[in-house]
Amino acid sequence: AGANAVLGRTIWGVLGMGAFGFQLTEAPAGKHIVVTTRSHSSALVNECITALNPDHVIRVGGAGNKIIQLIEGKASAYVFASPGCKKWDTCAPEAILHAVGGKITDIRGNPFQYNKEVKHMNSAGVLATLRNYDYYASRIPNTVKESLVP
Repeated sequence: AGANAVLGRTIWGVLGMGAFGFQLTEAPAGKHIVVTTRSHSSALVNECITALNPDHVIRVGGAGNKIIQLIEGKASAYVFASPGCKKWDTCAPEAILHAVGGKITDIRGNPFQYNKEVKHMNSAGVLATLRNYDYYASRIPNTVKESLVP
């Protein structure tokens, strides 16, 4: 890779042991910063984000990258009101988020299931936070919840 190459990093977490490979940082107090999709926006995604009345919206790619935004204090909620995300996109980030006390569910508040009987798509979207999950969950419009079927 060369002398000036910048290598990536590995972040991991185990429930009950903690998470490693990053510095856990809280989002700014009193700010509602939402991280969402960069390339898969839709009217439904935008309706959901607008209902949260965020101070700022960050648009980045990758479910794991969005969780990193939460655990490094750059965002306070990850919201994706769309069926585009898959189980393999959320399984490792979920372990890390749970290891530091965060929460991730579908938009309706249902926990993700990871077993061979469930479909691969997270068809009811994603809602994740490091803190204050109930605040964000309570602001998801019913029209959005009804549009996304688990």
